[in-house]
Amino acid sequence: MPWRALRHIHAGNPLRWRRRVTFGSSLNTRLRVNKQRHESTSSQQQPSLGDLDRDQQSRNVPSYDPDNSGSLADVGRLIVNDYAQLRAHYLTPRYPIVLAHGLMGFDELRLAGDLLPGISYWRGIKEAFQARGITCITTEVPRTASIAERAQVLMDQIAERLSAATAREEGGGQGGRQVNIVAHSMGGLDARYMISRLCPAPSLFRVRSLTTVATPHRGSSAADMLMRDIGPELVPRIYRLLGRMGVASGAFAELTTQYVTQEFNPRTPNDPAVKYFSYGASATPHLLSVFRLSHDLVAVLEGANDGLVSVRSAKWGEYKGTLAGVTHLDLINWTNRLKKMASRVGLVQERFNAVAFYLAVAEELAKEGF
Repeated sequence: MPWRALRHIHAGNPLRWRRRVTFGSSLNTRLRVNKQRHESTSSQQQPSLGDLDRDQQSRNVPSYDPDNSGSLADVGRLIVNDYAQLRAHYLTPRYPIVLAHGLMGFDELRLAGDLLPGISYWRGIKEAFQARGITCITTEVPRTASIAERAQVLMDQIAERLSAATAREEGGGQGGRQVNIVAHSMGGLDARYMISRLCPAPSLFRVRSLTTVATPHRGSSAADMLMRDIGPELVPRIYRLLGRMGVASGAFAELTTQYVTQEFNPRTPNDPAVKYFSYGASATPHLLSVFRLSHDLVAVLEGANDGLVSVRSAKWGEYKGTLAGVTHLDLINWTNRLKKMASRVGLVQERFNAVAFYLAVAEELAKEGF
């Protein structure tokens, strides 16, 4: 979710705020106040998490215990450098892989028409799949629309692009009308909604597995802070302005912890015919990172996170592990260029290669028979 709005999460001069944050004069105090306010609001407006989890279990929704503040190792496997380098060989999954992007995402962005090469959301990942004989379908849903709107477009595009992809292969290709979905960030919520609420007809396609990567399955407190700091009076005005500009705006409110835990999850049960996998990530961005402020906010309220999504919120279905030292953008190969150059000349050790990670995800799907 390439998202720079978090620089302005607090009112007033953002540079003055960042200067106070950098030198630590008031950050801890502010975060403690925000945490108390968050907990107070939650206790007044939300049912107990124990009641919510029992209700979700009856709907085939995995339970969650945010009060368990143990180490990352308590959440699941800690992945340090398993995906640092590409291997010579990877197993090929049986069914095509659909890549679903997150908030503000795209398939290919062209800033200068045909004059310059397009920018891909999944930088080099689709090409790596295709080079190894893996049928890969990328989708492009409305960047800031509601989950329901995005899910409908996702379903339509999978059906359309799957037909085109399999038509090029003899005998229906790698599995005909069956697919694996691999989703980053909000794309995981889109896919869950599509599977559970839209229920694609078997004649369109059948989803065999959903792998989510840093998806906010319980919302993000960064979204809570953003919506709260904008204020209830200003939010409708912003929505109206975006509407006049032709920009959808439903996504922002639907990423809050209250919406996802109280409304989305109870109404979006897992499909027992679909296998659910998930990965989380944890990193501490450098002081000048666009994610540094949001990371610190989420860390106080939810614990370890990748700059936007906490590890505990990312956990869903069979949790495969936490990618250590990996940010929200590293996960889609948008690694800082200076960091990449430094690793190439040996100044720092590269511990995560996004292409190697997604090829390993594909291999895990192959081992599962998908």
